[in-house]
Amino acid sequence: MIHLVTGGARSGKSRYAEELAYQDDAVTYVATATAGDEEMAERIGRHQKDRPDYWALIEEPFELSAVIREARNQTLVIDCLTLYLTNWLCDPERDANFESEKSSLISALKTRSPDTHIVIVTNEVGSGIVPMGQLSRRFSDEAGWLNQAIARVADDVTLVVSGCPLPLKRQGHLVHG
Repeated sequence: MIHLVTGGARSGKSRYAEELAYQDDAVTYVATATAGDEEMAERIGRHQKDRPDYWALIEEPFELSAVIREARNQTLVIDCLTLYLTNWLCDPERDANFESEKSSLISALKTRSPDTHIVIVTNEVGSGIVPMGQLSRRFSDEAGWLNQAIARVADDVTLVVSGCPLPLKRQGHLVHG
């Protein structure tokens, strides 16, 4: 089972993803964030405080495909896909290889161990205006394309708005009105 959870900033998507994982015994939280400044360190600290102590933790800002390939008999909560994208786009040595990693990530999701459940948190960035700066526009485009690619392979997709989960796709089928 792959479940993509999307929504805007502070929409409650991480909390919802964690609630989905509470149902499982073996949970590994995969953190893509890096504490580049004090404010981000505080955000990371809040997320850490909200998670159960017994969950395993992998801090992996770049190689999500490798983490997924190695996972067996557990639930992965990957938070967050858009920070992972940011890490790639803002690293000049890695940026040129993002398309290859993206393909590797999609392949890893498709061929994951059948006993591994994956909940992926991402930001919905396509609801706003087109950004003015080149890097901002590229980020918005890449995030949209990455979210679409993950949604295609996901069994479930949920949009979280103001803490309310809205199902978009269930068991591989789009949810209709």
